[in-house]
Amino acid sequence: MAPGPDSHRSGGVGPTSPQRYAERVDWRPLRRIAVFVLAVVLGAVACAESPQPSAPTTREPTTTEAPTTTLAEPTSGETSTTAVPIPTYGGSVVIGDDQEPMSLNPFVPGGDNFITTIIGQAHLAGAYDIDATTLDLIPELLTELPSIGNGGVTINDDGTMTVRYQIRDEAVWSDGEPITGYDFEFTVEAMNQRDFEWVEPFDFVAMEAGDKTFEFTLADPTALYETMFPVVVPRHAVAGTDFMADWNDEMWPAAGPFVFSEWQRGEYVRLVRNANYWKRADDGGQLPYLDEVTFRFIPETESLVYAFTQREVDVIQPPPAPEIIARLRGLESAGAEVQVRAGPVWEHLNFQFGPANRNAESLNRYLAFRQAVAYAISADELARLVGWQPISSIIDPGIGDGPWAQYGQDLAKARDLLAIACEQAGRLCPAKPPVMTFSTTSNADARPKIADRLVDVLGAVGIDVELQLEDSQLFFGETLDNGTWDVGWWAWVASAGASGAVATLDLFDPAAPPPDGANYYRWGTADSVVKDDAVSQFSEVLEVARSTADREQMETLARAAEQILADNVVVIPIGARTVVGAVWADKLLGYEMNSTQASHTWNIENWRRIDL
Repeated sequence: MAPGPDSHRSGGVGPTSPQRYAERVDWRPLRRIAVFVLAVVLGAVACAESPQPSAPTTREPTTTEAPTTTLAEPTSGETSTTAVPIPTYGGSVVIGDDQEPMSLNPFVPGGDNFITTIIGQAHLAGAYDIDATTLDLIPELLTELPSIGNGGVTINDDGTMTVRYQIRDEAVWSDGEPITGYDFEFTVEAMNQRDFEWVEPFDFVAMEAGDKTFEFTLADPTALYETMFPVVVPRHAVAGTDFMADWNDEMWPAAGPFVFSEWQRGEYVRLVRNANYWKRADDGGQLPYLDEVTFRFIPETESLVYAFTQREVDVIQPPPAPEIIARLRGLESAGAEVQVRAGPVWEHLNFQFGPANRNAESLNRYLAFRQAVAYAISADELARLVGWQPISSIIDPGIGDGPWAQYGQDLAKARDLLAIACEQAGRLCPAKPPVMTFSTTSNADARPKIADRLVDVLGAVGIDVELQLEDSQLFFGETLDNGTWDVGWWAWVASAGASGAVATLDLFDPAAPPPDGANYYRWGTADSVVKDDAVSQFSEVLEVARSTADREQMETLARAAEQILADNVVVIPIGARTVVGAVWADKLLGYEMNSTQASHTWNIENWRRIDL
């Protein structure tokens, strides 16, 4: 593409080759990256006031033999220390949540609701899970995750890619049937018949199933194979049934630590111990420890928090409002534990480069203007203003020195860059200051608060900000779809696994504007005001990243692509929303907050009562 108006800019993007450009970026392994899910799905949920349901009565514990706790008396001269209680088997836990699932089947419409995942972690299983500490993919039903390095992935001479799974020998369904390669094969067949999204990008050339093996060949190499099979479906139980109709209120045999028991609509879902659960504790003991788990639905936030304060529920993951976190932390002296972490939703300021920009005098096409905005604001200040974790990377929000860290707040530099942009645009600034039209959602408190702050900080460098906040339905509908904003603000959702970096890059694909693609910014698209060398470089990196199954190469390409986006200030990442989990730790051990889509129930098989 021919250079556009902002090719006359201070600085540059560097060498045009992806290989050479990659030399400028960080080689650390990716820990977290984003997928193409618009943050509207995480918008405020309108919850009607309803009577608070009573906690369901739990059943009697099973007869599983439990270890006993014996504390030795200190001998003379020894200092007595507080002993850690030895957890016993048995007991139950009640988890409170402000949502109720539409279906327990993760593959039907409505099954992608987060509460379905939260419950699903207790009874479903797939090829992989996500570790709460490292945020890396870890094997679940497989002995190891396949890769080119370990021989599990092969790029064939004809350009196809073969992936091989070795299923754990001990992995069985709750009815005692082995989990086999035929179950993986059936899952693909069932999903293909229903045209589910997660199989849509994959062109299966061949599949070969065995008792504990599964091999499949895809027409083209792709890193997206990593996150295939989040859930596996049992052929012996589901084949011949109506998959869409028969598995919503009831569930197939479990592969997870618990088995579905009952669903009282509007109140709770109850699960009981899977007597045939195949996973073992570190000491070789049987899992899970608990007899029963009840998910209780309390749609009103105040009622949810109140139920926790009254010990009617043992665990909650409430909205991360600062006042709620403070209230829960006030219970820590009484035995509660509150875990607050940077979550998977990252917020960002962004620019519209398409022809429908509502601001006829927008300077977005000029790199110097976008750089001026980046130096004028403080991402740390804006994020902390509303209780978010500041970020400087979009493919790894957890790191503190990503490529956007180069834009530390510098008002003098911002003014100089704004003067360059005004000169390039032929404007008389500061006599006639440029006007930025800023749009975001008006429904919640955080974004309007940030919008008000932007008026002050950008005004200090000579940019007049006109706020045009909109209802979320309008903003996430007509405004984003048609590209009618000038400078905007919303969020994307993060996911684990190196392959997610490919999805992050796709958000900015110059060849994929809406409705077929996710490049709502219209950066580098056919009708964009920006068509320069950076666009070409990014497109080249993206093309190579899409066609590689080599994790190390993909990570290098991802960082190279992110560096291009940062150097050209296509967007400005600001902060990751926090997530909070609260547990009565004087009653329950093993709870570990997972900030990814794996949810806070990711390791529920290790939860243990210590008050029996």
